[in-house]
Amino acid sequence: MEAAIQSYWPTLVRWSLVGGALGAMMYLLNTGLQRIGVKRDIARGYAFVLPWIFGFLIFSLYPFFYSFYLSFTEYNIFQPPRWIGLDNYVRMFTSDRNFWPSLRLTMLYAFFNVPLGMIGALGVALLLNRNVRAIGFWRTLYYLPAVLPAAAVALLWRWMFSPSSGLINFFLQPFYALFNMQPLAWFTDPNLVLPAYVIMGMWGVFGANAVILLAGLKNIPRSLYEAAQIDGAGTWAQFRFVTIPMLSPTLFYTLVTGIIGALQIFTQAFFITTPQRAGQFLNVLIYQEAFAFRHMGYASAMAWFLLAVILALTLLVIRSSALWVYYESEKG
Repeated sequence: MEAAIQSYWPTLVRWSLVGGALGAMMYLLNTGLQRIGVKRDIARGYAFVLPWIFGFLIFSLYPFFYSFYLSFTEYNIFQPPRWIGLDNYVRMFTSDRNFWPSLRLTMLYAFFNVPLGMIGALGVALLLNRNVRAIGFWRTLYYLPAVLPAAAVALLWRWMFSPSSGLINFFLQPFYALFNMQPLAWFTDPNLVLPAYVIMGMWGVFGANAVILLAGLKNIPRSLYEAAQIDGAGTWAQFRFVTIPMLSPTLFYTLVTGIIGALQIFTQAFFITTPQRAGQFLNVLIYQEAFAFRHMGYASAMAWFLLAVILALTLLVIRSSALWVYYESEKG
């Protein structure tokens, strides 16, 4: 027990000194702002937000820019970074045989997962928007995927896709028997890896996106549907000319966040082993280069390339939003 206390004592002292220094800076900032005429409540607000500002600068902004510098270096953690210019980017595009299959798998996953996920989430939101008994229970139930641990969900899906004992192949057994087929080896067959991940990604349609779209549906005025009904619009016409235009800002938000999330898939791919011929998701490849092979500089270069891809696709969606996103407050 004494040995444990002795080992943690230096850490406790350092953290106490850091906390004391932050407290002193908060006090000095609050006092200084009040002396120059800033209202007391505003001065205290700036003082209380000071630790967050320091945390953001030290733990977020500094690593962000430092990783950009590392992308032009050779760095293995144990030795100082060595400047090599664009060699990491040249290697990534020309000689790394794992990069292009990983990029292809990641982009194809996003291409299929995002639109299917949005359609599924919209369908769930429309169901949850109906007045049925125990609607609160159903909304809570459908939101559960958003709060379940991603690692546990990945392990559950790995078992469900198991060729011999998985639940999916168990239910498909009559289909296999009808066509005299062998059970599909989902995560071991390179041709089935992408469909398996797309199917697994559909789990997310019951999570946060469905709740966000449900909130958007709740904000659509009932008077618009009543006016459409008076004009003779049926269910499909109301959905097309009222629901979709009024819901387009929410769809725009879910599209952007869906693209970002799909391109950054990591947890599921990390816990589920797939054949090398099928490729790896880009985030998993970055993790392996950084922490398995200690190629921090090369991993930083790939991470910055992934950021550029995400920014390009996000900007493309934002630029196209003027063609299909309707804001009620706009005049024209």
